[in-house]
Parts: sequence; structure tokens; C-alpha cells
Amino acid sequence: MTGAVKSALTLGVLTLLVVVAAVWGWAALTEPLPQEEPVAICEDTAVSAGSEVRRDQVVVSVFNGSGRSGLAGATSAQLAERGFVEGDVGDSPLPATTTQIWSGEPKNPAVLLVKRQFRGARVVQGDALGPGVVVVVGEEFQSLRKKQVESVIAQDDATYCRATGSE
Repeated sequence: MTGAVKSALTLGVLTLLVVVAAVWGWAALTEPLPQEEPVAICEDTAVSAGSEVRRDQVVVSVFNGSGRSGLAGATSAQLAERGFVEGDVGDSPLPATTTQIWSGEPKNPAVLLVKRQFRGARVVQGDALGPGVVVVVGEEFQSLRKKQVESVIAQDDATYCRATGSE
């Protein structure tokens, strides 16, 4: 084999390698990035009568039904300081005068635990605006109760959205 043939063959193999590398590189470059699967903040969990429900197991979403800016965020932060898990925070679609807990189950232990953090809170029928227990703070809301209720005992069998990872 002559030197010219060897050179031509070597250049052909190298050209083929560059083309294969370019095709592989382009395919890798244009491939979509992997998507992270969102982790649910809470899961529906059944609790039997006589079981304890603690603050660190309850997700609370707080919405502002007043004209005061930042009220929902501040209230959510105060609840988190007490050990509740923060859910969604935002503005309520409806104005509110008093503090309301939107739930169709007024005796649910998670609802009762959240209700006991507020003075004069009422449980009313409402949409689930966010995960967990939905609280709408109204114009008359000033602060959480000073006495912190840490847990409640379920009086009846119930289901609530238990914080993911809580024991």
C-alpha cells in the first residue's frame, strides 16, 4: 500500500469519525432537558377516631380576603413558625370581613387544629383554592391566638391532606 493510499484512507476514517461525533453532539445538544416531577406537598390520609393530628402534618394555604397587602404571606409565615406546612399563598377571589376556613367538613381534625390558631374563625363552605386547609383572612384579622394548640384528637374517622414526609 502506497503512502498516498494510506493517507487517503486515514483521512477518510478521520472524516467519518468527525461526522459521527458531530451527529451525536447535535442530537445531544437538541435533546430536551429532563423534567423534574413535581412532588405533591400533601397526600389524602385517613385518620381514625382517637388518633392525634399534629401541626407538622397539616398543610395550610392562606389567602387574603382583605384590602391589606401582604396579609396572607405574613399569616402563612406565622403559621409556619408554629410548625404548620406552608401551602399556597395569594389573594382570595372573594372579599372577607372575618377569618374563614373554607371546608365542607367542619369537624375534620386538620380543620379544627387550624381553626384553633385564630380568634373568631368560622368554617364555611368554599372551594379548595390550594392544598391542605384553606384559610381566608379578612379585614378584621389582627393576629393569631397567643395560645398555640399543638395537636387535636380526631373525634370521628376523617380524611385530610397530610404533609408529605411527615410521620
